[in-house]
Amino acid sequence: MTDAQETAADTSLRTTGGAPPDDGGSSDTGAPIPLLEPREGIPPVVADDESLAATIAAFAAGSGPVAVDAERASGYRYGQRAYLVQLRREGAGTALIDPVACPDLSGLGAALSDVEWVLHAATQDLPCLREIGMVPTRLFDTELAGRLAGFPRVGLGAMVESVLGFVLEKGHSAVDWSTRPLPEPWLRYAALDVELLVDLRDALEKELDRQGKLEWARQEFAAIAAAPPAEPRKDPWRRTSGMHKVRRRRQLAVVRELWETRDRIAQRRDVSPGKVLSDAAIVEAALALPVTVHALAALNGFGHRMGRRQLEQWQAAVDRARALAETQLPAPGQPVTGPPPPRAWADKDPAAAARLSAARAAVSALAESLTMPQENLITPDTVRRVCWEPPKVVDADAVGAALAGYGARAWQVELVTPVLVAALSA
Repeated sequence: MTDAQETAADTSLRTTGGAPPDDGGSSDTGAPIPLLEPREGIPPVVADDESLAATIAAFAAGSGPVAVDAERASGYRYGQRAYLVQLRREGAGTALIDPVACPDLSGLGAALSDVEWVLHAATQDLPCLREIGMVPTRLFDTELAGRLAGFPRVGLGAMVESVLGFVLEKGHSAVDWSTRPLPEPWLRYAALDVELLVDLRDALEKELDRQGKLEWARQEFAAIAAAPPAEPRKDPWRRTSGMHKVRRRRQLAVVRELWETRDRIAQRRDVSPGKVLSDAAIVEAALALPVTVHALAALNGFGHRMGRRQLEQWQAAVDRARALAETQLPAPGQPVTGPPPPRAWADKDPAAAARLSAARAAVSALAESLTMPQENLITPDTVRRVCWEPPKVVDADAVGAALAGYGARAWQVELVTPVLVAALSA
């Protein structure tokens, strides 16, 4: 039994209190304390070159890890760009930077290149930070740390409350961060998001170490920091909500034309595509294949509030799809590069279906014994691929090599290989 399995049932850290537990795992169980103000107050927003230079100098001269967060305007603006960047470091305090006024933060990124960055749900913020020149070489992800440590709730507010005993304000997470000037309550909320992030990191490091999982976490953090930018998604229009209703190729062409028209308009206007035309309206038009503007206007999502010019542009997109030759119509589905959907395994390959069932049960039991989500122990896609095409010789070396080939980290290979060997051999 590993150290992690031996300590999985010990939840001494998962209590509320005014500070991280000591090395013995004890914690004050008093009521959580509302955190209402940053300890140095709300800093002025950095919005010019002179202030940015001073901020870079201050953070370069600071000590220890740097807490980093970013606010986007999802649902309001096109894309996922950052509209506010928050940082906090010992010796430098907190900084709030406007990346609209200061779009190139590569100087700040370079000044912090050798520093460990502390982020919560790092993979959400790293793409927009990369766009403005901020790329960490080392990081600590407090959300992922919470998952590995077995916390049932890993949102920032829940983690700060359960680990540190403070309650963060929750009211401004979904506001339009592209608003200028940003209201003071929003800036207070943003500053508080990084106020205790390094404290949370330190407490979680202790807990991961206590559970024997700290090296696992370090491998995960290193993999996130080293990961290249995600490739652009192929045929993103296929992710339109409600696509399961669209069966015919001509209807798929309507979805594609409407989606691409909407995307161009949304990008030009810098608004969320959903504010231009809803996914539900796109699917309605695809199913109905209207031949006139009048018929289009009768569909849900194209009601009386939509002007004649707008209706005509959407009808023109439908007409373009209707006019395509058969050879130009999109295929019913994207080419499958991996195993088929698991629901089809029993018919296609009963032996593979049996392997997958055994592997899933074994991985689930192991994850439960380690008190962590299955997907953090090993990705479901990796399990499916190994079960669909297992090594010709099912032994520890071959299965371990297969797992590593699909991107599993060393700690995952070590833990999962024995249970997969047993499942594949059964």
